[in-house]
Amino acid sequence: MDNRQIVLTKRPVGHVDESTTTLITSPQPECGEGEALIKVAMLSIDPTIRTWMDDAPGYLPPIELGAVVRGSGTGVIVESRSERYNVGDVVFGMTNWQEWALATDENRFSVVPKGLGLDLATMMNVLGVTGITAFFGLTDVGQMKEGDVVVVSGAAGATGSVTGQIAKARGASKVIGIAGGGEKCAEVVEKYGFDECLDYKEEKLRQRLRAAAPNGVDLYFDNVGGEILDAVLANIAMNARVVLCGAISQYNATGARRGIENTSTLITRRARMEGFIVLDYASRFVEAQTELAAMVLSGSLHHQEHLVAGLENAPDALNLLFSGGNHGKTLVVVDESVQLG
Repeated sequence: MDNRQIVLTKRPVGHVDESTTTLITSPQPECGEGEALIKVAMLSIDPTIRTWMDDAPGYLPPIELGAVVRGSGTGVIVESRSERYNVGDVVFGMTNWQEWALATDENRFSVVPKGLGLDLATMMNVLGVTGITAFFGLTDVGQMKEGDVVVVSGAAGATGSVTGQIAKARGASKVIGIAGGGEKCAEVVEKYGFDECLDYKEEKLRQRLRAAAPNGVDLYFDNVGGEILDAVLANIAMNARVVLCGAISQYNATGARRGIENTSTLITRRARMEGFIVLDYASRFVEAQTELAAMVLSGSLHHQEHLVAGLENAPDALNLLFSGGNHGKTLVVVDESVQLG
């Protein structure tokens, strides 16, 4: 049986285009001793994939030219020669952009618990890397306290929407979102329950932030970087915490990047700005998943998934994250027959 794969052909400049990747067909991988063969079901489309396509240092090495595009996903075990996996297990891990993957000692997968009452897309969104990132970024890195004024950029996105809802559930006095366009701002308030949402496409964001948070921002969860980060830094409260989760406004930049001007407020307000990678919390994922699953099942955490059909459409799905054409968590459906038991 064949294995369709998307490989990196050329390093992109700006958005991914037709020259960036190529769809190829390779033989289905063979399951060796201690390994398990996975039929890939869904791919998680995350902004960090775009950074891995660049020839630049990061927390993981760049994707090599000619290699399958790196990314996480879910699938079902169809053959196992490993004690870790049973045939029929639904697993989550680095599937990469292909139809078949191997679980090995070097590339281990997590078995998705059965009986959660959630479908696969919800699990990949809220209980996957997206929700876990929101949880630990807010609670551990941001050290959120009851009564905090919390601001979240990329608030209509998969991570941002969950972050704001966790903040509300944990007693934030006000949760302010930042998103692009009136439709998304309305979604942030009406669907996800934020108190307010500011459209970054409108002028004078800095002044509008000051009006929305007159006593300053206690905790800022940053998904975008750039000018929005700078505007929030100008409005932080004493002892504020700034959590650097992503910099999506920078990933496709082709020219010189604009510098941040307001870092001096970190000194005068005795504030802290810290970046993090969710993999640092791998040993505690179950802690986050347990709380998030309870919130979903109780109806206190709302979510939506943007499903794109077909492995061949994964590059276009990645571009949606930067064009704003998606709503919620973007997932590529590789095999719709795989479901959680």
